[in-house]
Amino acid sequence: MAVPSPLPPRHGVNATRLRLPVAGPGGTVQGHVLHRFGHVDPNGIRERFARGEVVDRHGRPIPADTPLGVHEDLWYYREVPHEEPLPVRHTLLHRDERLVVIHKPHFLPTTPGGRFVQETALVRLRNELGIDDLVPLHRLDRATAGVVMFSCDPATRGAYHLLFERRAVTKRYEAVALLPDAPDGTDDDAHAAALLARFPLVMRSHIRKDKGVLRSITEEIPAAAAGRAAGARVRTRRSNLSHTGANAETRIEVLDAGRSAGTLAGRRVVRFGLSPRTGRTHQLRIHLAALGLGIAFDPFYPDLLDAAPDDLARPLQLLSRSLAFTDPVTGEGREFTSPAQLQERPR
Repeated sequence: MAVPSPLPPRHGVNATRLRLPVAGPGGTVQGHVLHRFGHVDPNGIRERFARGEVVDRHGRPIPADTPLGVHEDLWYYREVPHEEPLPVRHTLLHRDERLVVIHKPHFLPTTPGGRFVQETALVRLRNELGIDDLVPLHRLDRATAGVVMFSCDPATRGAYHLLFERRAVTKRYEAVALLPDAPDGTDDDAHAAALLARFPLVMRSHIRKDKGVLRSITEEIPAAAAGRAAGARVRTRRSNLSHTGANAETRIEVLDAGRSAGTLAGRRVVRFGLSPRTGRTHQLRIHLAALGLGIAFDPFYPDLLDAAPDDLARPLQLLSRSLAFTDPVTGEGREFTSPAQLQERPR
C-alpha cells in the first residue's frame, strides 16, 4: 500500500519520499542525504534542513542532527528547473465528480518525468482545475495524441483502475502510414490494393521493454505457443515447462486510403483502425512496422533515428480515438471520443 504524503502537492507536483537506512555514512539524516546526493549543492541541502523543509511522515521538520534509525523515511519538495511552455494545448472533454477526460495533444507528456514536470497533462490539470488528488488511470506516450482519463475521487479510483487491469476498457486507435512505392512497371493502384487486401488481421507478438532502453524488443515465440491468444501459456508433452507465447495482440483494419493533403502532400497513405487487446510499450508502432507499414514520422520504428528537437509540423501519426467501458460505479455504458484528426490522413 502506498504511504500517504504528509505534504500536499505544490504547483501540481507531489512531494518526494526518500527511504532512510538504519545506519550509514554520516550517521545522521542530513549526513545520509548529503552522501546520497553528492552531485547536488551541499549548502542547498543544509539550508533545506535549517528551514524545516525536510519532514517526517507526520509533516514535522526533521532536525539535521537526527540519527539514522529514528525515521523510516523523509519527505521534501524537489527543486524544479524552469520549463518553457510547450506550444500545444489539451482539450477538456468531460468532468464529473469521479472522472476527468481530456484530449492530449502530441508532444505533451501524460505525467512528470525527465525534463518535463509542469508541462505535463497531469500537472497542468491539477493547476487548472484545482484538484490536487487527480491521478491518471492510464497513460499515453508523449508522442501519441488522444483520449486520456483521470480519477479525481480516491473512493472510486480502485474500481476504475480495475477496468484497465482486467482489460475491460475497449480502446480504439487510428494511425496513418505511408504506402511503399510500387516496383517499377507495377500499377500504383494495383500495388496498393494487393498490400491492403490482407486486412483486417490480428497481429500477435512477444514484446519486451528493458529499463533504460529506448525501443522495445520483439522476441521469438516458441513453436508450442505460436498462434495462441496473448497471455496464453502452454505445456508441451515432452516437458513440464510452461512456455509464454504472445503477450501483445492488436486487431488492424483499413479505414481508408488515398493521397495525403498534409506535410506528405501527394504521397499515398493509409489510415488504420487499431484495436489493442493488450497494452505493451510501443505495441501499435511495433505491429505496424512489422507489416512494413510503419506509422508516419515514427522516429523509433522500424529504424531508430538520431535524437532531434520536436518538429511540430511532423507529429507521430498515432491517435487514441476512443475509450469505452461499463462504468463500475453507475453500471452505465460510457464512451469518450477525441475530436482530433490526424493531419496526414487521406483526403
